[in-house]
Amino acid sequence: MTVPRTGLGVDVHAYENDPPPDAELHLAGLTWPGEWPLAGFSDADVAAHAIADAMLSAAGLGDLGAVFGTSDPRWEGASGTAIVAETARLVTGAGFAVGNVVVQVIGNRPRLGPRRAEAQAALSAAAGGPVAVSATTTDGLGLTGRGEGVAAIATALLLDNGDGS
Repeated sequence: MTVPRTGLGVDVHAYENDPPPDAELHLAGLTWPGEWPLAGFSDADVAAHAIADAMLSAAGLGDLGAVFGTSDPRWEGASGTAIVAETARLVTGAGFAVGNVVVQVIGNRPRLGPRRAEAQAALSAAAGGPVAVSATTTDGLGLTGRGEGVAAIATALLLDNGDGS
């Protein structure tokens, strides 16, 4: 009997200090026009990064920094969904299938509720399995509560894909 494998991922990014006028927030696989962008090497999508980290962890493939580190110029400016899609490819190559993923975004803005279904569809397509998205605030506590950035935590459940790889 094969035992499912779980992984945990966390990511945090601060808001840009002085973004260019055309910069946009990328969060949960979506672009949020009019919202202050997060700072990062890629698009700084904390939800996508936490998902990729959780999937890598569950598969025993390392972590986000080891696989998509800032020393690799291919990932500079990359979208979070591209990172999740590449992670799904690596996980599948390691003999696993995505059972499901859950991610919770922690921050004051933007309000994810009105776009939850859209975010779940974008992230599920990238992950190759169902992704559930939720959000919360920290009631004014910490960097997310002070509006300095956004965090996300994700859990991934992987299943042996049964192909013997």
